[in-house]
Amino acid sequence: MKIMLVGIALPQYGSQARAESIAPFARDAEAAGFDTLWAGDRALAPVAPGTLYPGCTPDRPYPPEFTTFLDPLAVLTVAATATVRARLGTSTLIAPLHPPLLLARSLTSLDRISGGRLDVGLGIGWLREEYTAVGADFSRRGEQLDEILDLLHGIWTRDPFRHEGKRWTVPEARIGLRPVQTPGPPVHLGGTSEAALRRVGRRADGWAGVVLPPEYAAHLWDTARRAARDAGRDPDALRRTLRYNVPPGTPAESIAEVLRTVRDSGADGCFPDLHRAVREPDEALETGIRALQLLREG
Repeated sequence: MKIMLVGIALPQYGSQARAESIAPFARDAEAAGFDTLWAGDRALAPVAPGTLYPGCTPDRPYPPEFTTFLDPLAVLTVAATATVRARLGTSTLIAPLHPPLLLARSLTSLDRISGGRLDVGLGIGWLREEYTAVGADFSRRGEQLDEILDLLHGIWTRDPFRHEGKRWTVPEARIGLRPVQTPGPPVHLGGTSEAALRRVGRRADGWAGVVLPPEYAAHLWDTARRAARDAGRDPDALRRTLRYNVPPGTPAESIAEVLRTVRDSGADGCFPDLHRAVREPDEALETGIRALQLLREG
């Protein structure tokens, strides 16, 4: 059976958005045997959003925890300095909200600070108001993601580097800062549509997905693999790491069962996000550790 890396979301948002908890949480999670540590991205929580978070309703358009969010790269930097082995990942950064030149600098710096332990998960989000707030075009977010991928690869592999695209222009410049990982940190793309998974197959190292009904998840993964073959890439080289958004009140036994199901599907990694399940970072870590123990036992 394939070995699946098991991770946990760092305390970052909602009632768990406590800066003082990040380092001890990361250190204790690594000591308990977690392979990966994760942070997500949310820029604002509009009072009257035009779109709903998946699974939410007009009277509750997004999880209330989304109103308080620590910066993901700051959280991962703290975790990097508190750990030595666990890989660090974003699931996912909303790529078009970030100027790509500055994003490349931040990601390269984090890869160096962590000693080459960074996995970059990028997505395009779902909330139009976040794009409005930073002056980005929500209607062209997929196109912007493709250009960002071009920019990141170019910055990480060419010196000097220049870029002229539809959204961004970078004059020829020398960029001496290089990531530890070659040709750069692995880039995984999020999304739950066929179009998103075709982009995974064409462009990415893997899928930064979420736990979905098994048949649909398998269909999406097959879509990515077909797209990789069509692009002349090796579909077996793609990696699949899934986030499990744990519902409130879910016991460790049930979390472990979800992890087993994901492992049996052949996924390369999975991590529970317990921000909506419990209020305290200590409780999240305790529940996560118990689930990890149960997974190992069975």
